[in-house]
Amino acid sequence: MGDILSQDEIDALLRAMASGGGGVEEDAALAKKAGKKVINYDFSRPSKFNKEQLRTLEILFDNYARLTSSFLTGYLRTVVTIEVLNAEQLTYNDFAASIANPAILGIVDFQPFKGSILLDMTAEIGYAIIDRILGGPGFSLKKTRDFTEIETILMERILTQMMNGMIEPWAPITPLQPKVSRIETNAQFAQIIAPSEMIALVTLSIKVGGVEGYLNFCFPHFVIEPIVSKLNTRYRFAYLDDEDNSEYQAKLEENLEKTFVPVSVAVGRTSITVSDFVNLQVGDVLLLDSYYTSDMDVMVGDLLKFKAKPGLSKHKNAIQITSVIREAD
Repeated sequence: MGDILSQDEIDALLRAMASGGGGVEEDAALAKKAGKKVINYDFSRPSKFNKEQLRTLEILFDNYARLTSSFLTGYLRTVVTIEVLNAEQLTYNDFAASIANPAILGIVDFQPFKGSILLDMTAEIGYAIIDRILGGPGFSLKKTRDFTEIETILMERILTQMMNGMIEPWAPITPLQPKVSRIETNAQFAQIIAPSEMIALVTLSIKVGGVEGYLNFCFPHFVIEPIVSKLNTRYRFAYLDDEDNSEYQAKLEENLEKTFVPVSVAVGRTSITVSDFVNLQVGDVLLLDSYYTSDMDVMVGDLLKFKAKPGLSKHKNAIQITSVIREAD
């Protein structure tokens, strides 16, 4: 956003126009003499996003990175970490020139807005994801090659799930229905806007197992122009205080209460040698580290949460909670 001119500056411009002016150089010299700082403005690269709007995009993608890394970690069954690096504005031509070949380029219909955004994923990450999906260890290829048709279909499904992760973080700004329309592996076939158009580029680092790469989200200005004014922290926090948010919180709590968690009870523990283990026979007795009167450990996931006594309830094995293990304990 440009600086707002004062009334004195507007009057000076009108006087200069009425007198024919002295040219840009003379006006700059007069401004410098008056002690004012002259800022060059590049009309070929107009500023369409201010710092607060870019910062809000970083905040939105912080939440997106958390949700997407959790999804990919569970889906690929390997550790996936995603972090936001920065958000900046530049021309689409500058962004397209930085795209490697090949790459995973997802053309996304940014519904309900008109136009598309672009998701750029480095090829190394794409190879690692495909390797994990097909049962491999998640290694990238030593020598890059183009993606096969089957690999492209697999990546389209992954990107579709990744784009669904944008719905929740963007809810404070606008309801989204992003849809991956197609996948390209060459930047020449992913020209979604004119080269001179300004975009907001959000760059994230991603690590799949031991393979590192980048995710780039390209937002053309004209696509998100209807909501650019809402890209500010004041609007975001105002949404959090809105009464309608209580309904969202109630729904979230309801879903959490229906979530299943694994609960197990450890009767006791012991250690034996490998030799004893391979020679175990029916009827052998193992001595545990607990007595029949001892409280048993109740595990929720991998955490010790309760102590309990064994018993029967309606002719079924059961336990009775005797104490609760707090975090401080």
